[in-house]
Amino acid sequence: MTRGVFVTGTDTGVGKTLIAGSLLRSLCTSGMRAIGMKPVAAGIDSGAAMNTDVAALIAAANVAAPATDINPYSFALPVAPHLASKAAGVDIELERIADAYARLAALAEAIVVEGAGGVLVPLGTQTDMLDIPARLDLPVLLVVGIRLGCLNHALLSALAIASRGLRLAGWVANRIEPEMPAADGNVTTLRERLPAPLIADVPWCERGERAVQFDAAALRVLGFEEGLRRGERDHSSAFAAKRARLPLP
Repeated sequence: MTRGVFVTGTDTGVGKTLIAGSLLRSLCTSGMRAIGMKPVAAGIDSGAAMNTDVAALIAAANVAAPATDINPYSFALPVAPHLASKAAGVDIELERIADAYARLAALAEAIVVEGAGGVLVPLGTQTDMLDIPARLDLPVLLVVGIRLGCLNHALLSALAIASRGLRLAGWVANRIEPEMPAADGNVTTLRERLPAPLIADVPWCERGERAVQFDAAALRVLGFEEGLRRGERDHSSAFAAKRARLPLP
C-alpha cells in the first residue's frame, strides 16, 4: 500500500521544498520507491520549462512519472494559487488532483506531496490548501520557519490542521534567519506546545546546498514503517543472495 505525507509550512519561503526533497531522498536511500508531487505551483522563471520546486522534487525522486501528474496545476504568474488560476481562466479541482495522486500511487510506495504557501492559502472561492490533504487522506508535516512571529504562525497552523480533522504527524524547525534572537527558546516553546513531535531541527547554512537526513525513526513517525520493513527485507535478501554466490574458502 502506498503511503504519503503532505508537507506544508507556516508561510511561503520557509523551506517546504528543502524538506520535501530531503524527505524524498531519505525514502529513496531507505530502499523505497518514492516520488514527489506538487499539486499546485505558481511561478515559472523566464525560459524555464517548469516551476523550480517541481523540478527539485523530480530530481529527488527515484520514480519517473508524467509531469502533469506530478504537477497537475502549473501557473506562470508567481502569486497565490486562486489568483494565478483566475488569471489563467482555470479552476483548481480537487478531483483532478486526486486522480493524479492515484496514478502516482500505482507507481510508487511513498509519495511526498508539497503544498504552496501556508495552510490556508486559497485554491478557489470555497477551497484552500488543507482541502488537498483532506481529499487525499494524508497526514501533515509542518515546516516552521524560525523567525520573528513563528510561534503564532505555527500554533495557528496547528489549530487549522486540527480543525479539519487532519493529523499533524510532525514538524520541522527550519532556522532561516541566522540573527534571530532567542531562536532556541522559540523552538523549545514550540516543542512544548505543538501537538506533534519535532522531526528535525535544521540549522542555518550560509553557503552550499542545505539538506536534511531523515532517519528510520523519523520516517516511521511519518507513517512509512511498512515500506521501511519491505526495504529492509529486500536488503537482507540481496545480501543473502550475494553471500550465496561467494566462493567457499
